[in-house]
Amino acid sequence: MSEFPFSVGDSIEATQQVTSDLAAINLGSGSLQVYATPAMVRFIELTCRKLVEPQIPESQSTVGIDIRVQHLAPTPVGGEVKVRAEITEIDGNRIRFRAEVSDAEEKVGEADHWRAVIDVARFEKRVEKKRQALGG
Repeated sequence: MSEFPFSVGDSIEATQQVTSDLAAINLGSGSLQVYATPAMVRFIELTCRKLVEPQIPESQSTVGIDIRVQHLAPTPVGGEVKVRAEITEIDGNRIRFRAEVSDAEEKVGEADHWRAVIDVARFEKRVEKKRQALGG
């Protein structure tokens, strides 16, 4: 049983216009005017966050801890992509999502993504300790 207000099976959908700033040529992941894999990863993570973060206390957040993506088909600049993300597992503070990305023609990507719920203050202390250790 989860301590969170969300549960396995909860899902969300979101759409995104493929603009030139999301193209592979402009993100450095390729040489073409098509939806870039890094843009897809960002969109998947953002959508998964939107599903769970509004339901947890402000003192908490989520961080991505694993993502396995397959980019299956191109979407040209000017097209639109839709992501559907679903919670498939909750294990302690870790949440697993399955995401599918499609355009008007076909499935263009899929991902298995894990996020961890963290205490923001504790996390920031850890970051500051590392910053100090690195001379920053």
